[in-house]
Amino acid sequence: MDQSGRLVIWCTWILCNVVFTTSDWAADLDRTFNYSDALGKAVLFFEGQRSGKLPKTQRVKWRGDSALSDGSYENVNLVGGYYDAGDNVKFGWPMAFTVTLLSWTTVEYEKEIKSVMQLEHLRSSVRWGADFILRAHVSPTTLYTQVGDANGDHQCWERPEDMDTPRTLYKITPDSPGTEAAAEAAAALAAASIVFNHVNTNYSRKLLQHSKSLFEFADKFRGSYSASCPFYCSYSGYQDELLWAAAWLYKASRNMKYLGYVLSNQWWSQPTSEFSWDNKFVGAQTLLTKEFYKGKKNLSKFKNDVESFICKVMPDGGSSEILRTNGGLLFLRDSSNLQYASSSSMVLFMYSKLLKQADIHGIHCGSKYFSSSRIKTFAKSQVDYILGKNPLKMSYMVGFGNKYPLQLHHRASSIPSIKAHSTKVGCDDGRSSYFYSKDPNPNIHIGSIVGGPDLNDQFSDLRSDYSHSEPTTYMNAAFVGSVAALVA
Repeated sequence: MDQSGRLVIWCTWILCNVVFTTSDWAADLDRTFNYSDALGKAVLFFEGQRSGKLPKTQRVKWRGDSALSDGSYENVNLVGGYYDAGDNVKFGWPMAFTVTLLSWTTVEYEKEIKSVMQLEHLRSSVRWGADFILRAHVSPTTLYTQVGDANGDHQCWERPEDMDTPRTLYKITPDSPGTEAAAEAAAALAAASIVFNHVNTNYSRKLLQHSKSLFEFADKFRGSYSASCPFYCSYSGYQDELLWAAAWLYKASRNMKYLGYVLSNQWWSQPTSEFSWDNKFVGAQTLLTKEFYKGKKNLSKFKNDVESFICKVMPDGGSSEILRTNGGLLFLRDSSNLQYASSSSMVLFMYSKLLKQADIHGIHCGSKYFSSSRIKTFAKSQVDYILGKNPLKMSYMVGFGNKYPLQLHHRASSIPSIKAHSTKVGCDDGRSSYFYSKDPNPNIHIGSIVGGPDLNDQFSDLRSDYSHSEPTTYMNAAFVGSVAALVA
């Protein structure tokens, strides 16, 4: 940013050499947000997170091939997949959740997404993650759940193309179970099988076959991932993932045994205040409530539980569990809070649509009544906050609007592209020359949703502040699920 207050951005996607002025911002707030543009950018983000051999169709040109020997330590092919966030580690459990959310969005809003020319890009994002899960599921009872040593990686600041930290492998087996990770992988592949059901029948069938196998593994060898994980440990237990996976398997296969499983274990379901990589109850409850309104009235517990969540989330819903900032943002935790705001709004949009389809006008929260349109309006307010309708008049999506985070906590984004600076940048050089730099990131990681502001609606654009400045795949996936509802 120079003294005139003009920001010149070079990008490789839609526009080149675009010039914005800071004085344009107030006028932008008076306009309706371009949700189609936001969706496209949120989907584009996933191409910047790709690991492995990049395809010819790759649109994020500042990224290059990386981690091409992942899995070689144990003679397995674990190339591909997504880097989790601003680091260079592949965490299988949250990656699978990302695939499930992207698949759910594709299934629910296919026509809307297609109308704005994003369907093929979103399918590609789903497949990039699903392919990795297939490779990681090397036997009926073996699933690789992490590639890379998180502690070593987090002490190092280097591009994935230069990566020389240990690519340690972690897996779950009957002797070292991780029901949460296996069940989420099952949910992801079942959901993805629906995405490709009418596009690539053989691939869809393969996804569903692996999903069934993973679910059997998760259920037969029950054990919490908290005992087997090196990172992203479970706090909510594995019952939510088992219900979530069974619900997706029923939706994908229509096999009554999965519905029977859900009914036999319905008392696992409980009201909760979040939908996240660790807690999937709300997602399962939403899927199963749709079946309730199709006539399966024995699923009423799930309907009651998800409506309890909605009552907690909605303003004036009678709950004091969830805070809101003065600017109106849902606030569950200070670290990466926008994942919770985005995932909550995604569910609210889904439920509002579900009510409308069932010709149900709204829900009661004690003496309060929330119409389906009011639920949708509140969900929209969360998307609008993220896109710039907030006290700072700042977009929390990189590359959207005129004012957005410039110091993203992201290794590849913060170090010049290997295509522009071919000399290796080692861990220490990366930290001293780029991590501590006061300059904006040289690569604009378009579409990244950062962790977001604090409880006081304040945001310090600092690369070192990972709690607020780091993007994650599952945060972006939840935002894709929210903004897709607004593109119609």
